[in-house]
Amino acid sequence: MPILGEAATTAEQTVALVEQTAREVLSRQAESANMVEPQFEVAAVRTSRVLPPCAVPVAVEALDTRSVTRLRLVASCPGEGGWKYDIVVRAKVTARVAVMASDVASGKPVEAADVSLERRDVSMVPDAVSDLTLLEGMAARRSLRSGELLRQNMLSAQVLVKRGEALRIVARYEQIEVSMGGEALDPGARGALIRVRNANGNVIKARVTGAGTVEPADLPVSIQSPR
Repeated sequence: MPILGEAATTAEQTVALVEQTAREVLSRQAESANMVEPQFEVAAVRTSRVLPPCAVPVAVEALDTRSVTRLRLVASCPGEGGWKYDIVVRAKVTARVAVMASDVASGKPVEAADVSLERRDVSMVPDAVSDLTLLEGMAARRSLRSGELLRQNMLSAQVLVKRGEALRIVARYEQIEVSMGGEALDPGARGALIRVRNANGNVIKARVTGAGTVEPADLPVSIQSPR
């Protein structure tokens, strides 16, 4: 929805309204990304064309917000003799994000103790990690070095079951638990469906629930093990 000024608008007020709109757009994006303590610097790029005043409130609407460093907004003066101009806003976003506090080898778990939250420029880093709960069950996709800004594309779900590994197949119903041995025929992270050969030699589909443990995939939701 466009944002409206409150009264007749001068050129300077139009620019201020454009920058306010840009801040609100960035604030919503930061909230959606769960950024910690985001801060914004915005500046409308002045053109050689001078914005005329408007006798009524100016409306400002975002056109293209895909690039933080170059937001496109449109300011319009409605009514007879009105006008409409595209305005570019340059922005910078900083936030407290995860930075590696220690080295983590490829494939190893990345835990909250391995990172620290530091204020960094994330204008060009849309997948920076602020919410440390995202690290749960995740491993390094490649070797990570101390001081490196952590990005979501550097993480992958940690493999908890390896192909050929002996594991426990556990089925739970209320206070009853039944388990038997089995062999993983596929690797899998938490929640993944894999093929498992049980102790009777039958191949079943099972869901990975933890390191070396699975549950039969055909269990009704009401009796699957709690998360």
